[in-house]
Amino acid sequence: MNTSSYLSGVVEQTNTFADWVHDKDAATPVPTCPKWTVADLVDHVGSTQRMVAMLVGERMLEPSNAFARYVPAPTDPAEWRAWLTQGAAEAKQAFESVTDDTPVWDPSGADAGVPFWSRRLFGEASVHRADAAAALGVPYELAPERAVAAIEDWLDTLTSRGYWENRPDFADALRGDGQTLHFHATDATGEWLARREPDQVALERAHADADVTVSGPAVDLLLVLSRRRPLAAASSLAIDGDRALLDLWINHMDWVTD
Repeated sequence: MNTSSYLSGVVEQTNTFADWVHDKDAATPVPTCPKWTVADLVDHVGSTQRMVAMLVGERMLEPSNAFARYVPAPTDPAEWRAWLTQGAAEAKQAFESVTDDTPVWDPSGADAGVPFWSRRLFGEASVHRADAAAALGVPYELAPERAVAAIEDWLDTLTSRGYWENRPDFADALRGDGQTLHFHATDATGEWLARREPDQVALERAHADADVTVSGPAVDLLLVLSRRRPLAAASSLAIDGDRALLDLWINHMDWVTD
């Protein structure tokens, strides 16, 4: 997927999310984010999209101005649909005003800029729509190719240099001496090999033998890796190898839920 495709996906998924949460009880708990209510979820989705729209649209090389201009969600759930759809549209418009090589700050440590943020917003929309589905009891669907793109975002973000440096708990837990995990989507093109090294988690897009392999439909793989579905409830996934290594990995995949 390219930047335009990512943002079209963001708008589409946010519009669905907005329809789901419109005028719902703000205090409804979100079981996949135990500290959040639906009001918190709505606020996070909409305010994040607006912050990224500011970063990208104003070509910010330092993020404090965007953080300082935080836009909270309306307190009235009847206003949520319009607020969310407007935020997604503003984000799409901001990305249409730049090119992939426009300098923009991002937290990856790789100066990935515009491409980082377009994919990150898509990953956010994919995972948080799953949160809304869990909270409101509606079915969650995502095309396999899009689920692969969301997995790519999740794994690449959580193995980035910036994440490693800013989350010492993750770095301490995931340091290793070459242990490997292989994730394989069986209904779309998507394979990843994560290798635990002393100073990083190295991520490759490859098929390879590993200490543990997890394979199955892309959407189920996404929900398990993002901790939106317990591994025990994902009967469609096949696990081959060191289950304890997989449990360690999943237990530290908590970037969005913190």
